Amino acid sequence: MTQMLGPVMLDLEGQHLTPEEGELLARPEVGGVILFARNTASADQVRTLCDEVRRIRPDLLLAVDQEGGRVQRLREGVTRLPAMGRLGRDFALQPEVTLRLCQDAGWLLGMEMAACGLDLSFAPVLDVDGGTSSVIGDRSFSADPEAVARMGRAFLDGLHEAGMVGVGKHFPGHGGVAADSHHELPVDARPLQALRDHDLVPFARLASRLDAVMPAHVVYPDLDHRPAGFSPAWLGMLRQSLGFKGVIFSDDLSMAGAAFAGTPGERARAALAAGCDMLLVCNDRAAALEVLDACQGRQARRLSRLRYGRARPDLQALSALSRWRRVHAHLEALAAS
Repeated sequence: MTQMLGPVMLDLEGQHLTPEEGELLARPEVGGVILFARNTASADQVRTLCDEVRRIRPDLLLAVDQEGGRVQRLREGVTRLPAMGRLGRDFALQPEVTLRLCQDAGWLLGMEMAACGLDLSFAPVLDVDGGTSSVIGDRSFSADPEAVARMGRAFLDGLHEAGMVGVGKHFPGHGGVAADSHHELPVDARPLQALRDHDLVPFARLASRLDAVMPAHVVYPDLDHRPAGFSPAWLGMLRQSLGFKGVIFSDDLSMAGAAFAGTPGERARAALAAGCDMLLVCNDRAAALEVLDACQGRQARRLSRLRYGRARPDLQALSALSRWRRVHAHLEALAAS
């Protein structure tokens, strides 16, 4: 019998499930698993690991950060993707060509991740590159909000072609602060109207097309003193003003930028109260256990629509597709340049 999904997404220690992890994943508070580089030796191994997880919980969402460039957890047996900023460099000169490539990149990513057994990648990055954020930088398509919106839309179209959902991050925009929310709590002191006119543009343009959104562990004090992922004001704007109907993932509650909200259990309750549907807790098993205890009896909303719903493609068979061969060669060349 399929269990109801809980609101917590956890990580794993290695490339195969341990008995202890099998017991942990059986807890009803768990709704998903996120893979990191330590879990991903090759595409075939990832498919085996996903199968191991699904033998215990076939309903769980399986996710990865596979953006391209420096954020590509799985590298062996799949296409080496360039950073999205590399695609964006050509947008001003060849906008239509670049948009077609963005759509092709989304399609290829979706097909490859589906073939590996995954349900979603946390992509695309919709942050606008403000020139000061080392943690965003070339993960962003562009420093131009309209260009980010157009390329992000094309990338989403490609993901959807492949049957995979798109997760836009990091709402309302992480590109305007120098601090890294993995290590500290950034504060973006710009007026709200400046954010509306710049960083919020891609999210506003794409809210109706995105399947999920991840808010930033950043404080924007002109609207709220709380980081966006803990802010009913920001998440309320996303749902009400922008009309977003999908899933809201918290960013990792183990990050320093989330410490604002207290203990791991307090962070979990605060994020859920603000409007998050699913909580990520990574690289800190003690914190994850505390979050699971804090979420007893809770069920996640809207998550079933994120599952990959098609027959999964065969990874080896993808090379028989002329589109895959063309896009694979182009993206690998850009990644190497």
